[in-house]
Amino acid sequence: MIDFENGSVFKLKQVKNDTFDKQIVPLMVKGEMVISVYQTVRDGIVFTNKRIIVINVQGMTGKKKSFTSLPYRKVQVFAIETSGVFDMDSELELYFSGLGKVKFELTGGSNVSEICRVIGEYVL
Repeated sequence: MIDFENGSVFKLKQVKNDTFDKQIVPLMVKGEMVISVYQTVRDGIVFTNKRIIVINVQGMTGKKKSFTSLPYRKVQVFAIETSGVFDMDSELELYFSGLGKVKFELTGGSNVSEICRVIGEYVL
């Protein structure tokens, strides 16, 4: 599992929704759909309509992976910071019951409002 205790920040770029299909489709439940997918050099974050799936690629070959499921129903507070003129990145902060703060840094052009709408449907 990724160490979220230190408020880890991930620099994520939006990629095609099917980028991690081979890895996550077997983990998805009935009625779960991918909303958006973000990737670092090797790791990835998949936002579905029910949770966030964090994919941590490990080792030199990248064959070993860990998956962390962060269900929206455990979110107590969330906040977004949209991109601006000089700072083109957006930030999403989520506070999970029993886990604490998780912070994602998303590159410009990310659809943060759509992600927050879905999270809000489960939290509010």
